[in-house]
Amino acid sequence: MSHVSTGRDGHGLIGYGISMYKPLCAYVCRDLLSTSMLNCSETMDMSGGMSMHMHGGSETSPACYATDDAFLGTLAYCISTHCQGTAIYELERYWSLNVAGRQPEQPLPKASYQETLAAITVEPTETLVVGEDLNQTMLVSDEDYEMSYNAQAIFEKMEVNHETYGIVLIVTGAAIPIACSLLRFIPFPATTVTKFNAWLIDPPVFGSRHKTPIAGLFHMPTRGQAFFIFYLVAINVILSAAGIESEQPNSWFPSASGSSGEILAYFSNRVGVLSFANIPLLFLYAGRNNILLWLTSWSHGTFLLLHRWVAAIATLQAILHSAIYLHIYIHSGEHTSESKMTYWIWGIIATLSMAILLPTSLLPLRKRAYEFFLAWHVLLSIFVLVGSLWHILARFSRQWGYENWIYIAIAIWGFERAMRLARLARNGVKIAKVTIIDDDYVSVHVEGVTGSGHAYLYFPTLTWRVWENHPFSVASAMLPPSSSSASSFSPGEAIDLEKRGGGDNRSSSSSSSDSNSNSAFKPHFSSSTSSSSPSSRIGLTFLLRTKAGVTKALRAHASLPVLVESGYGPPSHNTDLSSYPLLICIAGGVGITACVPYLRAHPGEAKLFWGARSQGVVDAIMAGPLLRGGVQTETFVGKRMSIRQVLGKELSAAAAANGDGGGEAVVLVSGPSEMADEVRGVVGELGRKRGGEGIKVMLLEEAFSW
Repeated sequence: MSHVSTGRDGHGLIGYGISMYKPLCAYVCRDLLSTSMLNCSETMDMSGGMSMHMHGGSETSPACYATDDAFLGTLAYCISTHCQGTAIYELERYWSLNVAGRQPEQPLPKASYQETLAAITVEPTETLVVGEDLNQTMLVSDEDYEMSYNAQAIFEKMEVNHETYGIVLIVTGAAIPIACSLLRFIPFPATTVTKFNAWLIDPPVFGSRHKTPIAGLFHMPTRGQAFFIFYLVAINVILSAAGIESEQPNSWFPSASGSSGEILAYFSNRVGVLSFANIPLLFLYAGRNNILLWLTSWSHGTFLLLHRWVAAIATLQAILHSAIYLHIYIHSGEHTSESKMTYWIWGIIATLSMAILLPTSLLPLRKRAYEFFLAWHVLLSIFVLVGSLWHILARFSRQWGYENWIYIAIAIWGFERAMRLARLARNGVKIAKVTIIDDDYVSVHVEGVTGSGHAYLYFPTLTWRVWENHPFSVASAMLPPSSSSASSFSPGEAIDLEKRGGGDNRSSSSSSSDSNSNSAFKPHFSSSTSSSSPSSRIGLTFLLRTKAGVTKALRAHASLPVLVESGYGPPSHNTDLSSYPLLICIAGGVGITACVPYLRAHPGEAKLFWGARSQGVVDAIMAGPLLRGGVQTETFVGKRMSIRQVLGKELSAAAAANGDGGGEAVVLVSGPSEMADEVRGVVGELGRKRGGEGIKVMLLEEAFSW
C-alpha cells in the first residue's frame, strides 16, 4: 500500500508543510516489519474487514507494536544500521511518534530508541523473511530494504511533484491575467499597439464570428483569449506527464510489469491532484466577484469562457484518474471489495457529477433554459465539492493535505456568495415601478439604490424560483422627477444584458440622423448631472426588452418588490479611457443604454452612431437629458448602418486631424451579436491595413456572455 487509511492530521501540502517519510530510512525499516505477525498479534474474524495491520488471520494493535520486544529490537537495530547519518534527536522523535503507528492518539513505546538499542546484547544473525512471523530480534535483508526504500523514496518524490505542479497551475492561472493586464501601462508606440491588437488580440481565431455562436453550439474565442486557453491546455498536458519516474526494484510494484504499473499509478495520482488544483481556478473564473475582475482589464465574459475550458480539463483529468484506478483494481482482483468502500463511492459521485455538468452546460441549453441550467449547475457543483472532499477524508483522513484544494474552492465560492448577499443586504428590499413604453419595452425604476455598470435584479414574488436573477446594464443613478409622465422614458435606462445578444438593429421606419445638444453634464460615471433638478431622486432605472419569462411577466405589474445586487462596474472599469481624445460608440437597439455612461463621462470628443428598431424608442430616450452637451449623435432607423463606412470615415478623420501624431480612439460597441462581430471585424481590418497611419485604436465590447 502507498498510503495508510488514517493517521495524524497534516498541515499544508505534501512537500509544503507535510513530509510523508522523514527520516526515510526509519520509515523503510518499519514498513518491512509491519507485515509480520508478532507474539501479541490477535487472531480476528476474516469477515470483519481488512486492516492496515492485518497479517493473514491476525491483527496487530498499536499497543502491541509499542510493547513487543522482538519488534522493537528488530526496528531499532535496522534503524541503527541504515540511519547512521541521521541525528539522534530526529530518530528519537520518529520513534516516539511512529513506532506504534500514525494515529493521533496511541501509546508510546515502552522504551526510547536508544534504550531499546542498548538492550540488544547479542547481535542478531537471523534474517527476517518479509511477511513471516517476527518473534526475536532479527536482521533485515539488503534486498528487501532496497526495494522498500525505492518504493517510498520515489513515491514521496512523485507526490511532491504532483503538489508542486498543482501550485503552478493555480498560481499562473491567476498571475498571467494580472501580468498581461499590466502591459497596458507600458507606453508602446500607437502603431505597434494597434497592429498587435488587430492581428493577435481582437479577431476571432477563425472566421469572423465571435459573439455569434458557431452552428449555435459555441462561441469562437478571440485570438487573445485563445493564447491563454492554449496555455491552460498545454500546461495541463505537460504537467500531467512531466517528471514521472520509475524506481525498480520496488516493493509496491514487484511484478514483472512493475515499472509500467508504477508509472500508471503515478500518472493517475498526478491527474487526480491536477484536477483538484483546477477546481479552485474554475470557481474563481466563474464568479461575479472574481478578484481578478478587480485586478485586471479582462472582462467577465472572458473569465466565463476560461471557466468552461478549465472545467473541461478538470473533468477529463478526473475521468482519467477514476478510469485508471478502476483498471488497476480490476487487474489486481481487488475491485469487488474496494468498490464497496466509502471513499470509492464518493469518488464516483464527484466524477459523475463533473461528467454530467459538461454536456448539460452547452450553449443551446444555457440559452433555452437558463434558469434550469443555473439551478442544475449549482446542484451538481455542490456534489462535486462534497464528493471530492469525502473521497479524500474517507480514504486518507487529513494526513496528506489533498483536501486543501477543495477547501480553497469552497472558500472562493463562499466569498462569492457572501459578497452577493452583502450587495443585496446593502440595498434591502425595494419597490420596482414598471412603466410600459411600447409593445417591446418596459422601464423599471428602483428608488434609493445606487450603482454603475450593471446590476442583478431579483423579483421574488414574480416566480417561485426566488433565487432567479438577471443582469441589466445601468445608464444612470438618477431617477426622473416624480412629476414625470408615466408614459415617458427618461434617463437612467438599462438594458437586459441577457437579451441584448438577440436584438435587432433593423426597422421598417426610414433612416434618420440628428445631433444632440442637450445641456452640459459634469462627467461622472452612471450618475446624472450635478446640476440636476431638485425633484430628481437617487435610484436606478432599467430598460428591458420583454421577450419571455420574467421580463414578459413584468408587463402585468405596475409595481412589485425587488432585490438589487448592484455595484458591478462595466468591463472597462480598470481601463482609463480618458486618455483617448475620441470615443466612438456603435449602438444597436437598446444597446444604447450601455453606451450612455461612457458618452456622459468621456472628457474628450464623443460620437454616437445608433441603429434603432423604431422611432418611438429613439424619441423616448432622446426626450430626457440623456447625453451631455457636445455628443455628436447620428441615428439610423429603418435601414442598416454601414459600420465599415462609419468607422472608416471617423478613424481617417482622427488620423488626419492629428497629423504625424496619429491620434487615439476608443470604439465601443453595444448591440446584437451580429453588430458586435461586424464592428470587431472592421476595427481589426482597419487596424491591420492602416495601423501605419499612427492611430491607436482600442476596441471595447459591452455584451452579456452566455
